[in-house]
Amino acid sequence: MFRFANPYFLLLLALIPLVLYFRKQRRFEPVMGVSVLFSGKQIRRSRALKFLWVLPVLQYTALGLMMMALARPQWGVQNITLKTEGINIILVVDLSESMAALDFKQKGKIVNRLEAVKGVVNDFISKRSGDRIGMVVFGSEAYTQLPLTRDYDTIATILNRLEIGAAGKSTAIGDALGIAIKRIADVKSKENTIILLTDGRSNSGELAPNVAADIASAKKVKVYTVGVGSYGKAPFLVQHPVWGDQYVYQDVDIDEDTLKQVASKTGGRYFRAGDTEKLNEIYDTIDQLEKTETEEKIHAQYRDLYLYPLITALILVSLRVVLSNTRFLRIP
Repeated sequence: MFRFANPYFLLLLALIPLVLYFRKQRRFEPVMGVSVLFSGKQIRRSRALKFLWVLPVLQYTALGLMMMALARPQWGVQNITLKTEGINIILVVDLSESMAALDFKQKGKIVNRLEAVKGVVNDFISKRSGDRIGMVVFGSEAYTQLPLTRDYDTIATILNRLEIGAAGKSTAIGDALGIAIKRIADVKSKENTIILLTDGRSNSGELAPNVAADIASAKKVKVYTVGVGSYGKAPFLVQHPVWGDQYVYQDVDIDEDTLKQVASKTGGRYFRAGDTEKLNEIYDTIDQLEKTETEEKIHAQYRDLYLYPLITALILVSLRVVLSNTRFLRIP
């Protein structure tokens, strides 16, 4: 990496055209030849005078190089180290059968809720830095899909492999929160956050969502809850034994009251996402709310290069002195 340690000295280069301008205004015509009578003929003008311009070029080039030397050109390597403590984030994702509803669009294509969530969460993960992120999935049962890690590539890979119904047909929100809280409690951090995404009502499991919220509050774990899905009825693709693939509309039942209570008890917020755009906005908001501060340390090693322009300038000055006292010697 190249730089000037004292770049303000480069401003002196602006003096060179000013000097040339004033010199041009005040210059006088030099004696280009000496006319004397010798055998009745004039002495012819020397061809060397055609190259008289070399002297000012050497002079001002040397001056410019000296100014560059004062600016101290340097070459080296600069290393930037980012130090951050990060926070713990557990993504809790609903895999119940209701996540198969086709009420989302992604890049102009109709997709189910889980596919929309995958795309948005992937973007969310890519924006994080220094945080440990884990994943808990749930349906009728809840289990840890991925413990807390900073390996974001692995998180993205596991997320893309999630399948609807892999944890059962029902919705055990309380159990999922309980497992997420336990996972976060195992790893110390300055801040612990859970992002719960569901499209239904807790109708399975042993732990009630409100009880799980109390535990989270006691352990100072913040929970953001996201209710995903459109209002009213949502289309599902089903296989009819006679007619093949058929779209069936079913009522959407999101327990917003419980999700709001869970978020409120823990100091988080509740969001409702009815389409992909809103889901993106929600995760962008959470990303900003849970930003971590970073400390930047810069380590740099540079080698001074000022000797090169300085030595070159001295050589040019020496050459000018020699030429002005030999080949281009002026005789008054």
